[in-house]
Amino acid sequence: MAFSEGTAGEGGQYNGRITLLIVLSCMVAATGGLIFGYDLGVSGGVTSMDPFLRKFFPDVYRRMKEDTKISNYCKFNSQLLTLFTSSLYLSGLISSFFASAVTRTLGRKASMLVAGVAASNLYMLVFGRIFLGIGLGFGNQSIPVYISEMALPKHRGAMNFIFDSGVGIGVLIANVINFFTEKIDGGWGWRISLSMAAVPASILTAGAILLPDTPNSLIQNNNDQEKAKRVLRRIRGTNDVQKEFDDLIKASSISKAVKDPFRKIMQRKYRPQLVMAAAIPFFAQMTGINVITFYAPVLFRTIGQHESASLLSAVVIRCFNVSCTLISMFVVDKHGRRVLFMLGGIQMRATQITIGGFMTALLGDHGALSKASAYVVLVLICIYISGFGLSWGPLGWLVPSEIYPLEIRSAGQSITVAVSFFFCFLIGQTFLAMLCHMKAGIFFFFGAWVAVMTTFVYFLLPETKNVPIEKMEQLWKEHWFWRRFVGDQVDDNSYKLDQ
Repeated sequence: MAFSEGTAGEGGQYNGRITLLIVLSCMVAATGGLIFGYDLGVSGGVTSMDPFLRKFFPDVYRRMKEDTKISNYCKFNSQLLTLFTSSLYLSGLISSFFASAVTRTLGRKASMLVAGVAASNLYMLVFGRIFLGIGLGFGNQSIPVYISEMALPKHRGAMNFIFDSGVGIGVLIANVINFFTEKIDGGWGWRISLSMAAVPASILTAGAILLPDTPNSLIQNNNDQEKAKRVLRRIRGTNDVQKEFDDLIKASSISKAVKDPFRKIMQRKYRPQLVMAAAIPFFAQMTGINVITFYAPVLFRTIGQHESASLLSAVVIRCFNVSCTLISMFVVDKHGRRVLFMLGGIQMRATQITIGGFMTALLGDHGALSKASAYVVLVLICIYISGFGLSWGPLGWLVPSEIYPLEIRSAGQSITVAVSFFFCFLIGQTFLAMLCHMKAGIFFFFGAWVAVMTTFVYFLLPETKNVPIEKMEQLWKEHWFWRRFVGDQVDDNSYKLDQ
């Protein structure tokens, strides 16, 4: 789909270019992704370290080292161990709803500042993770919206991919740090791994203080139109911003009439956005990616690798993911979101089924895979995770952040983050038990879900590339399924869509 000429002008495009300010703003904001990714990577790493297991989870350590009768798939099955890994997502889930009110009333910068300050508190194992969860809730609620509002429509996909690149790089850094801290004599290296999350949190805190808020936020919260226009000119690198500024004013006037965005998003006309707010983060978790990210070292120890080798394998996997995310950054605004969803879905499903079949045939309840077979599994997981890096990884954050009109944007993004955290917690908490009971069938389970989500995207998600964020509603009116909900309620004085 492409925009044709309407009352807003040729092509529906706004004037501007990529400026240094917008690049810096998006890069600093993306350190919120670095925090998220670092925790994903560090949790799985430290839970495979013997000193950490001996200190906090001695039963797991005993089963792994001494119990020769227990199944390979059940060695790490511990609700306490999974609670350590997944507990912060409960606090992230709850805080995401408070973040909605802060983002709406005080602006995107305020939420990012809370995210940075909260995520810096890592002094105690349990309470530190609670504070980190609060930081993740605020950060994941506000940062994708911040980036989407700052970027031009034609660059929005690539700019938002910076956030997911931050997630991937955060996991990679955590894996590398885990690999080296595991070798520290005395068994205290895990303390370094956990405490290093304060570094990106400090960068985000400083950036939230120094960087400007988005023009949308300045108009919505402060009604400071002159300041908003100055910021818009700075981030666009041109004085000719009147067309975009008028659209922001119009969107803000509609938004200010809404007192309760959560009640508003329940209205029939917003049914497409509500469904996507819940479905996209749900499906992103059901790819199985976070169990790979959380437990990659654990999985490789399950198939017989030693501690250092399992951590190194996690590093290799994450390198593939970051590389593919960077590649997709350069094609998402050219080829669109749907193409990447399709390609990534096919790639992930094929490799999951292959991994499941391979492990079913070669890995029993006892013993281990041969070295060659372990390398085959490593290659297959790299192919799987590169498919995720091309598709659901970055697009799972990009698409929700760009589809909400301003009046429900904070509520919609909060629902997206809450659903993501809830299923991140649920799957993280149950995965080791599922692995114990389903064994290699766990890969068939997630492979089936990938087939479902790929079908969902094919039939129900319209293409959003190059569509101005304040004009996104028109997509739903012209979609074969969603137009029955939107009906005549969308304002037609903006853009028309060519099929």
